[in-house]
Amino acid sequence: MSTLEPNQLNNTRKAQHDVVFFNRVPKVGSQTLMELLRRLSIRNDFGFHQDRVQRVETIRLAPEDQAALSALVSSYEEPSVYIKHVCFTNVSSFGLPEPIYINLVRDPVERVISWYYYVRAPWYYVERKIAFPDLPLPDPKWLKKDFEQCVLSGDRECKYLKGEVREGIGDHRRQSMFFCGHHVDCLPFNTDGALERAKRAVEENYAVVGVLEEMNTTLAVLEHYVPRFFEGASDVYWNEISRYNPINKNNFKPPVSEEVKELVRKNFTREIEFYEFCKQRLHKQYLALKLKKP
Repeated sequence: MSTLEPNQLNNTRKAQHDVVFFNRVPKVGSQTLMELLRRLSIRNDFGFHQDRVQRVETIRLAPEDQAALSALVSSYEEPSVYIKHVCFTNVSSFGLPEPIYINLVRDPVERVISWYYYVRAPWYYVERKIAFPDLPLPDPKWLKKDFEQCVLSGDRECKYLKGEVREGIGDHRRQSMFFCGHHVDCLPFNTDGALERAKRAVEENYAVVGVLEEMNTTLAVLEHYVPRFFEGASDVYWNEISRYNPINKNNFKPPVSEEVKELVRKNFTREIEFYEFCKQRLHKQYLALKLKKP
């Protein structure tokens, strides 16, 4: 570890276009990071762009849509940030300049529990109904379904089966898909092929993949590896956002027992491996800075 150099671990140097592409994973603290970027855009003088709310969020795109998205990212004036829920999109593969990729991850089991209750929260449906008035309301029985009972009863929604394929934003079992990309091999749940593709993208393309549970380290690495955009990030986060603006805190999420979490973890082996891989990489980046632990 003592021989690590920040430059060796910093993909920011590969960027050919001073635009941050934050293809944010849901329920990992990405809403908070988005708000941080919005505030930093004023402080650090860069453009802030985010995708509009979609009726149906499509994260896996056809090649022509990937090309269109890549062209959009490349069209922003430097320096800028663009934020969207979407799988990793290799902009340079379309003959366009490489942006600066960033993202966040979270303990995958905690994340899937968070998503389970997020889509059942009353305010979630109020927001969706305001945005899309013709959306039907969900079945009250579904809304009241408890995660622990869902797992223990073998409910279809809470079965996390290796190799299973489900399309769409509703499939929130894996965060690795946001790094694996749009390839068909990324679809099966908890498989080696998807895991390796996701790891490769992180290693080769992402400047920083932060970890929700380690926000101090994440902010320090972002500040040092992507300084044009994240200068002053720790100050803004701790003194403005974290203190006064808890974002998307779900008071409707009950505690889930460790026993049930352990049952779920047995089927999340590759997702957990990917999370640990990202965490280890973040630690390497941090250690390479030779900083005193915050």
